[in-house]
Amino acid sequence: MSLYLGLDTSNYTTSAALLDSGKGEMRQAKKLLPVKPGEMGLRQSDAVFHHVRQLPEVLEEVRGQAGGPLAAVAASDRPQQVEGSYMPCFLTGAGAAREIAAAAGIPCRLFTHQQGHVAAALYGADRRELIGRRFLAFHVSGGTTDALLVEPEEEAPLRCRVVGHSLDLKAGQLVDRIGGLLGLPFPAGPELDKLAQRAEGCYDPRPVLRGCDCHLSGVENQCRAMREKGAPPEEVAAFCLRSILAAVAGMTVALQREYGPLPLIYAGGVMSNSLLRRELTARFDGAFASPAFSADNAAGIAFLCALTDGAL
Repeated sequence: MSLYLGLDTSNYTTSAALLDSGKGEMRQAKKLLPVKPGEMGLRQSDAVFHHVRQLPEVLEEVRGQAGGPLAAVAASDRPQQVEGSYMPCFLTGAGAAREIAAAAGIPCRLFTHQQGHVAAALYGADRRELIGRRFLAFHVSGGTTDALLVEPEEEAPLRCRVVGHSLDLKAGQLVDRIGGLLGLPFPAGPELDKLAQRAEGCYDPRPVLRGCDCHLSGVENQCRAMREKGAPPEEVAAFCLRSILAAVAGMTVALQREYGPLPLIYAGGVMSNSLLRRELTARFDGAFASPAFSADNAAGIAFLCALTDGAL
């Protein structure tokens, strides 16, 4: 039995995961960062403060589920695999991982938050055969709307190169802003999903695309205009989500035109949405993980740690 611990301290969630490579079992513990009602997120200083308070709790929870020594520990230390990528909240988990490794005399691996999301989607969707192969992935979340060309590299099982993205507002930001407009709690994704399911209107918005990139800021303006004209909340929610669907679908078509029919993985918290999952699966046969592996988590980091160690 070899146990691999993964940590992720994003701007939304404190996460820990423990992978037993012998049994193939993944255990997760996570806790959302507290956001006051009416606010749309946290300053980095506040996020770091809450991670410092919450990380011992999630570590105790996930570690209490399994005994035995750790083989290695890993954490996400920055958002993306690009020069200058930095966000202070990730240093909380990375620092804790280094401390655990030093105290236990075990290796410490560092990956990016984006690598973790893609790896979690592969693990959760049971598409682990794509490790070591070339494929396309979407990472769509609160701070990211990225299309990625994923390839293996010597330093890590996955190298994620951004080949398309939103040129302005990110999909998760759009969801939370429209959720705020409609009086929904932050983060608004789950409640906006439920609200949109009650809509009666049929919407087929045209995406604004620039090659493999997209624009989403105009969708916010359209949603606000709908609300000002008296449109019911469920109709506004449906239009918002249909617009995100149109953008991601349009980007997918452009990517397939550019890179050919590579396997498709959809990752990130926004990809937990039931409409997006249903429609994109039907159109492109893309793979989705369950919400537990789509929203912010540390499972992908633990998975990458075990892969790097040669345990899987």
